[in-house]
Amino acid sequence: MWDNDIPHRAPPFRREHPTKEPAIAIGLEAGRPPAPPLSFVDLGGDADRPVSLVGIGPSASFGRADVPLVELFTAEEQRERTSQAYFRSAVGARLRYTGHQVSGGPEGDRVTVAQRDDRTGLAVRTTLTRPHGTRAVRLQSEIENTGSSPVLLTAVSTATFGFGRSEADLDGFTLAYARSEWLAENRWRTEPVRDLLPGVDLAFHGQDGRGHFGFGSHGAWSTGEHLAAGVLADAATGEALAWQLETGTAWHCDLAQAGSGGIVSLLGPADLEHHFAHELEPGGRFTTVPAAIAVADGGPDAAIAELTRYRRRSRPVREADEALPIVYNDFMNTLMGQPSTEALKPLVDAAAEAGAECFCIDAGWFADPAIGDWWATVGEWREAPGRFSGGLKAIVDHIHARGMRSGLWLEPEVVGARSPMAEALPEEAFFHRFGRRVQEHERYHLDFRHPAARAHLDAAVDCLVADYGIGYLKLDYNINPGPGTEWRAAAAGDGLLAHARAFRDWLVEVQGRHPQLLVENCASGAMRADHSLVAVTHLQSTSDQQDFRRYPPVAAAAPATIPPERCGNWAYPHADMTDEESAFTLATGLSGRLYLSGFLHELRPGQTALVHEAVEVHKGLRERLPRAVPFWPLGLPEWDAPVVCLGLDTGDGRALLVVWDRASEPSHIAVPGLHGTAAQVFPKRLEPWAVEAGAGGLELRTVAGHSARVFEVVIG
Repeated sequence: MWDNDIPHRAPPFRREHPTKEPAIAIGLEAGRPPAPPLSFVDLGGDADRPVSLVGIGPSASFGRADVPLVELFTAEEQRERTSQAYFRSAVGARLRYTGHQVSGGPEGDRVTVAQRDDRTGLAVRTTLTRPHGTRAVRLQSEIENTGSSPVLLTAVSTATFGFGRSEADLDGFTLAYARSEWLAENRWRTEPVRDLLPGVDLAFHGQDGRGHFGFGSHGAWSTGEHLAAGVLADAATGEALAWQLETGTAWHCDLAQAGSGGIVSLLGPADLEHHFAHELEPGGRFTTVPAAIAVADGGPDAAIAELTRYRRRSRPVREADEALPIVYNDFMNTLMGQPSTEALKPLVDAAAEAGAECFCIDAGWFADPAIGDWWATVGEWREAPGRFSGGLKAIVDHIHARGMRSGLWLEPEVVGARSPMAEALPEEAFFHRFGRRVQEHERYHLDFRHPAARAHLDAAVDCLVADYGIGYLKLDYNINPGPGTEWRAAAAGDGLLAHARAFRDWLVEVQGRHPQLLVENCASGAMRADHSLVAVTHLQSTSDQQDFRRYPPVAAAAPATIPPERCGNWAYPHADMTDEESAFTLATGLSGRLYLSGFLHELRPGQTALVHEAVEVHKGLRERLPRAVPFWPLGLPEWDAPVVCLGLDTGDGRALLVVWDRASEPSHIAVPGLHGTAAQVFPKRLEPWAVEAGAGGLELRTVAGHSARVFEVVIG
């Protein structure tokens, strides 16, 4: 099969020329000739070995026949040879190819490969899908117990593959991965693989390694410790492989080494790390967490660009948000969860005058102001009678009268310990461990597998849409309930995974009932910003960071895992800021989706003019965002970097360049690889930075103090 490849552009400073490639090559029967060398995914396997990813793309660096595609661990059998890595599982080593099916459709080219272990009766069907117009493939396996006895799964890899062709090859590889936490998301770092997997001369010892390097998440914040993504790069060839795991819950990435080279295993929850086990009765089935991989020449930026295209092509929710409306939210550095009619009206008017198209009332709208701290009372999602003069409907109607869509904040998966719903809902509707209801920070966690939990939230959302005309929901998630729930699960991690899948299904169903409803994904900022949820929502909050000076590395790195048009970057000018500082926070908003907050009605005239200018600039640029791919001329930013830079190649011979200077004195900034003319598009009313075209790229000279600029570069 051949796909309908569209022309691709690498980042402006690394050009590529697309080639027509067979999507998936199959060389699985014993004695069959090797697959064509240009196949994007080359699968191999025969009567003596499991199916493997023999090749990924036209790559000399990734894919190897000695690494099984699927590693499968059970309570009865872990590894066939001891180690700490998710490699060489006993059951995985016994899997043998039994057939495959190739198909195609609007979503892309697809192959499903079947394997079976005769000893346990476990059958594995792995589906690989390559969306049209991408150089990425999505993998997911279904495990079925075709035997006569129950089997307890403790870990299953979604994808396991080799990199390098020998132990010595690992000297030239690097791994980029990102730490993440509240207020400090997206902290990428690049390390030599040899710093993670030391050279020990495995050939001399005649054995594969037993160590590993692993990272992942625990509990329900899928990106609360690390981003569910990574990039391997080979300095010798210039090739890079980017990957992501698509789950709203726990996951694990594992690197190991053998005498034949390196191994990567991508897994959802596992026994050791996440209290996971899933019992398969005869005839029972289990589906792994999806993963996607992309390979490209041109280093990590080019591989991330391919994953960005994949993320858009694999997105089922599209129509309602085509216009990418500008949202104002009253929370950040503004009302902070204590809205009232008197506080909201001037914000609504100022937001409308600035050009916002949606006004979201954040947390607190449901809480009686006499309560004070409403944290433990959430969960009923009814209007508080004493909160708004004239009621919530009156202020929502005022939002509509000013020509904006109205929005409200919800935290659907939690019920406060002092909420009436804590007693009204059935006990089985909440997370339980060791026979007790789980409580975290005075809150209980709902299990969306239970019909009562879903019915309660369905009724709440339907009421807000029908009775109030709400067209935007900000869905937050501010607790991490631990390993999960043991209700209808072999272990807590199994229950958590099942809940996460049920919650995602609920999101899709809600939008099916209300197709014009826009949904924002938030979890204390971006603690659950994985592709499984980003793909079924319209906007992703990138942080709760309130310090405008610390936000740039978060915003600049966000497009590495989130399409730029989904990156909701807060811009919150304040009357105490200088004009340069106001432009600085607005430039942060312009690096993705401009997400406004702040007491706009209190700003000085010059600041107000900057806000209006930023809104107009964003409206002029937003139609290009859905085709933009990110690149980082100065590399993915370090947390304390004085200069932060993000490029967005819009595929039309132009690129947007956002540069933040966090130094106190004027700086000279060299932006390598960008050749062409650069025009400052924001802010135009402040002193421009000096721009020159140097031999190696652009040369910028900034002004004193914290400052930022947005440029449009016409690529020469």
